[in-house]
Amino acid sequence: MSQPSEGAPPPRPVPRVPKGFRDVFAADVEARRNMVETIRGVYERYGFEPLETPAVEHVDVLGKFLPEADRPDAGIFAWKLIEEGDRDSGKNDGEWVALRYDLTAPLSRVVAQYKETLPTPFRRYQIGPVYRMEKPGPGRFREFYQFDIDTVGTANMAADAEVCCILADALEELGIKRGEYVIKVNNRKVLEGILDRIGLGHAHHQEAFHEVFRPLLGQSKANIMKTFRSEEPYSGAFKGVPTEVLDQQAQKISAAAWPPPWSGEKPPGEYVEMLKNYYNLFPKDQRLAVLRAIDKFDKSGLDGVRGLLGTGRLDTSGVFNYGAQLDPDAIETVIGFMMSGIADRNIVIDHLSHLVGDSVVGKQGVSELIAIHEFLSAAGYGNDRVQFDPSIVRGLAYYTGPVFEAQLTFDIIDEDGVKRPFGSVAGGGRYDDLVKRFTGELVPATGASIGVDRLLAALKVVGKVKTEDRRGPVVVTVMDKPKLAEYQQMVFELRRAGVAAELYLGEGGFKQQLKYADRRNSPVAVIAGSNEFEKSEITIKNLRLGKELAKQVASRDEWRKGQPAQTTVARAALVEEVKKILNS
Repeated sequence: MSQPSEGAPPPRPVPRVPKGFRDVFAADVEARRNMVETIRGVYERYGFEPLETPAVEHVDVLGKFLPEADRPDAGIFAWKLIEEGDRDSGKNDGEWVALRYDLTAPLSRVVAQYKETLPTPFRRYQIGPVYRMEKPGPGRFREFYQFDIDTVGTANMAADAEVCCILADALEELGIKRGEYVIKVNNRKVLEGILDRIGLGHAHHQEAFHEVFRPLLGQSKANIMKTFRSEEPYSGAFKGVPTEVLDQQAQKISAAAWPPPWSGEKPPGEYVEMLKNYYNLFPKDQRLAVLRAIDKFDKSGLDGVRGLLGTGRLDTSGVFNYGAQLDPDAIETVIGFMMSGIADRNIVIDHLSHLVGDSVVGKQGVSELIAIHEFLSAAGYGNDRVQFDPSIVRGLAYYTGPVFEAQLTFDIIDEDGVKRPFGSVAGGGRYDDLVKRFTGELVPATGASIGVDRLLAALKVVGKVKTEDRRGPVVVTVMDKPKLAEYQQMVFELRRAGVAAELYLGEGGFKQQLKYADRRNSPVAVIAGSNEFEKSEITIKNLRLGKELAKQVASRDEWRKGQPAQTTVARAALVEEVKKILNS
C-alpha cells in the first residue's frame, strides 16, 4: 500500500458499519416503538415496573468469562477499563468490563445490590439493546433488542403461569390471532427425572465425575492438561480430542470441590472405558449432549435426534456430530419423553407422571406443571394458547424449573427457499440460582424475554406492520422567500393544533419541494405564492389521494385539467382543512 506524500491530506474514511451491526431508519424505528408500547401496556397491566441498567457491566458480574484467560470469553464485547489517573501514573491493571449480552444478568446484579430496599417479589420489565460477539448471518446481528419481564423473590408457580399469560396477551394485542401462535411449556425437573431413569441424573453424574477424575481434582489447569496428553489412561482415552475441548474439561476439574465423594477404587484397566462413557469425547458430558439433542428436534426431526442420542450423525454440511452414546433402551426413554406433548395438558401430565417413575426431582417437576395448569385453567388460558411440550429445552444452562417458548405457527419461506413455521419469538424460564452467585442465598426468579427485532419481522410477515404506510409531516412549501415569516407562522399553527409539520428549508424549486414531500411520505403539502397571499388563500395538495388517483387517470392532460387532489381555501381555514384530510 503506497504511503501518502508529505503534506497530502489524510485519506478519507470509508462510510461503513461494523460487521453484524446495522442502521435502522424512521419507518422501522417507529414500527418498533409502536410494538414496544403495545407490549409495555400489557406488562404494566400485570403490575410490572420499568428498570434501566447500564449497557456496560463488570465481566465477573455478567459471569460469562474464562477465569484463567488473558481476556474474557470471545462471546462478549469486553475490554480492560483503565481510569485516566491510573493510566498517567503507569498503573495498567484496570478492570475487565463488557457490553451486556442479555438483560437477566444485570437484573441479578440489581437484586443482589439493592436487596434491602427492593420490594419482594420484585416485578420489573426492561427493554434495551444487548450485544454478542457471534457470527452474524441473515437476520442475525451482534446488536439486537430484548424486552424482558421477570418476577424475582417467589417460588410460587403462579408467577410462571403469569409469564405464559403475558406472552399470549402481548401477541394477541399485536394482532396475532389464536391459532397463529402457541406458548409451549416444559420443566427441567421433569427432564432431570428422565435423566435419573437412564443413569444420567445429577447424583449419577457427580459420582462418575469424581470417580473418573479423582486423582486430578483441584490441580492447576496446566497440570491437568499435561496429564491429559501424556499419562494413561487419559492420553489413550482422549487421543485426537481437540485442545479447546480438553481445556474446558480441565477447567471444570480444576475448580471441583475437594474432597470428593468416593465409592471405591476401580481397576486401572476400566478407566479408559469410564472416561469414554462419561465424557463421550466431544460434548462436555452426556447430560449436555442429551439436552442438545432434544433441542435439535425442530431442525433435525425425530431421526436426527435419535442419532444424536446415540453414536452421532452427519449434519447438512457434512460434519459428523458425536452423539450422547446412550444405549437403545435409554434412547427410547428419552424419545418417549419428547413425544409426550399433545394438545391436552391433562394427558401430558399423566404421561409424564408415568415416565419419571420414582424420581424425586421428576415428581417435583410434574407437581409444578400441575400447579401451572390449574392457574392457567382458572384464568381461562386453554390448550389452544398454552401447551405442555417436553421437547422444549431452553439453551441456557441456568434454568432450574419451568421453561417457556412463544412460537408463531404460520408458515414462511426461509432464506433457503424452504417452507417452515416462523418459530420462536420469545422464551424464558425459572432460574432460581442466578442471584445466588452474588449473595450465597437462594433467590427464586422467573421470567421471559421477547426478541424485539424477530417479533417485528413476524408482524411484517402477517401484515400487522406496514412500514411503507408511515405518515410523514405536512410540508409547507416556500414559493416566495421574502414571506418566510408567514410560512413559518403556518407551520406553528399546525404544530400547536397537534399536527406534525415542517417548513421546507432546502434550496430547491417547487418541483424539488414536492419531490421532497413525496420522499418524506407527507400526506399534505401547503402551497402559497404571491397570488394566494394577495387573496388571503392557500392551496392544499392531498398527496396521498393524488398518488391513488394518478394510477387511475388515463392521460397527463386529463390529470392537469381535473386536479381533484388539490383545493384552494381561505388562509384562516388552514388547520381545519388539513385535519379534515388527515382524518379522512
